[in-house]
Amino acid sequence: MIQDSFPLGGELPVRRLGYGTAQLTGPGYWGPRGDPEDAVAVLRRAVERGVTLIDTADNYGPSIAEELVAEALHPYPEGLVIATKGGVVRTGDNAWHVDGRPERLREMCEASLRRLRLETVDLYQLHRLDADVPMAEQLGVLDELRAEGKIRHVGLDSVTVEQLEAALELTSVASVQNRYNLLDRACEPLLKVCEARGIAFLPWFPLGNGSLTSDPVCADIAAAHGVGPGQIALAWLLHRSPALCPTPGTGSLTHLEENLDAGAVELSASDLTRLDASTTA
Repeated sequence: MIQDSFPLGGELPVRRLGYGTAQLTGPGYWGPRGDPEDAVAVLRRAVERGVTLIDTADNYGPSIAEELVAEALHPYPEGLVIATKGGVVRTGDNAWHVDGRPERLREMCEASLRRLRLETVDLYQLHRLDADVPMAEQLGVLDELRAEGKIRHVGLDSVTVEQLEAALELTSVASVQNRYNLLDRACEPLLKVCEARGIAFLPWFPLGNGSLTSDPVCADIAAAHGVGPGQIALAWLLHRSPALCPTPGTGSLTHLEENLDAGAVELSASDLTRLDASTTA
């Protein structure tokens, strides 16, 4: 049996299979996507299905995803953990600008709190480290916000092992969010550090941005289990490490149900051997 939950920050239990909100926005995570009521329905159904970790970001839209989370789920049920991100500014569908200046991070965090209708965000993730600002200054303002009760836990997105270890010298880190999936395991050393340190690893592109839904190995094993290939890719993550907490996103109720059903797929030792051998990293 796979472990169903993970203690975020050592004290916030979340179900390991969560929900990410990026796909509730338009192409390139820019602008709206379709009828907002559809997005509201997906968010509410995710929580009905037992999701306890909602992963969003201020630049999805921008602002749109956070506003949808609040519209759909506020007042938030007990035990629901909201995670958001700051540190990246959007000026167009293909324009991403890292900004880790302390004053800007504070502004971004406080704006997220207003949109999410929260006094405290459970997990605030630095979306990218700013190479032009000392790490101590970026993490320092997040510590200040934590001391003020506006942040409960701090996370990092797209970091190296060395950056994580440097960050841990400065503050406590509850989560890391890097790209990781069946066919892209370049961050395996980082995953091992997270396992050892009790840090949640939230893999982005857990389905390879959709490519794993057509992977032949996944398809073959899926046929034997009577499920879809994407469910096998997600189940592999849940079997791979107890620190992995995938938050696949979708704007479709049908795909949401399929993704969440992956938590019930039990892979055999033979399945895992075949899947482990399929990496291209």
